[in-house]
Amino acid sequence: MKAVRFHQTGGPEVLRYEDVDQPVPGPGEVLVRVAGSAYNPADGGMRGGFLPIPITMPHTPGYDVSGTIEALGQGVDGLTVGQDVVGFIPMTANGSAAQHVVAPADALVTAPTSIPLADAAGLPSVGLTAWQALFEAGRLEAGQRVLINGAGGPVGGYAVQLAKRAGAHVVATASPRSKDSVQSAGADEIVDHTTTSLLDAVTEPVDVLLNLAPVTPESFAALATRVRDGGVVVSTTPRVETPSDEARGVRAETVYVHPDADALSQLVRLVDDGELRVEIAQHVPLSELPELHRKAEAGQVHGKVVVVPPAG
Repeated sequence: MKAVRFHQTGGPEVLRYEDVDQPVPGPGEVLVRVAGSAYNPADGGMRGGFLPIPITMPHTPGYDVSGTIEALGQGVDGLTVGQDVVGFIPMTANGSAAQHVVAPADALVTAPTSIPLADAAGLPSVGLTAWQALFEAGRLEAGQRVLINGAGGPVGGYAVQLAKRAGAHVVATASPRSKDSVQSAGADEIVDHTTTSLLDAVTEPVDVLLNLAPVTPESFAALATRVRDGGVVVSTTPRVETPSDEARGVRAETVYVHPDADALSQLVRLVDDGELRVEIAQHVPLSELPELHRKAEAGQVHGKVVVVPPAG
């Protein structure tokens, strides 16, 4: 089968589109014929050797997958051959940038039926990140105010939709390029961070501050002053410490997305019920994944990109 792998860490040039043996599912695993593999910035971090995630080389990137089950390993129950599935698979294992991938059965759920199967790969890790940040870390409730900094990215799009659906008042930052998308996702207030100071724009305290964007420690600490007493600062950017304020009872939560089949199933139901929109900016053939990594490093990739392997 065809796959993209890197045999050593480095720049996008280390990625090879090559023939590899088709994997065989072990106990508790399934073999999936890949329909879509979502690109995530962490793929570039692992390829470049920047993320401390243990992998064995040669390594196939891609931890979001959608596709069709072709074989079941020993002891797998609840899944069937021919079933369309979607999942967030372990980042340490060989991933979905291939025609086939082996995945733990408990990481997969039935794919949404209301969107193309390949597009479903754009849901798992970013949808789960938004869900876990808002509801597990942030404990967001109806009637609360949430400020989402970086709402124009893939996680932000889900966060705005989920927060609005939960009955929160959503204040979101967006650039002119992403303003329409953030507005259609349901944001009540939009701050153009390219022209307006967020500190000046947000005058009423928020219950939850969710940071999804690159930020300096100084600006992050200043933003945290906009959180009400007893509120929470949630962040998905671990390179900058998430600020708290113990004197005011403001807690800090840094989110590291983890697999959660139950939550992913709920997200799939929301998609099929028309309550959650999956936006795919671009589809790229598997053979062009190295070029996609190059463009991402140059800051030329915006929105969620799904990589599509050749048929067969």
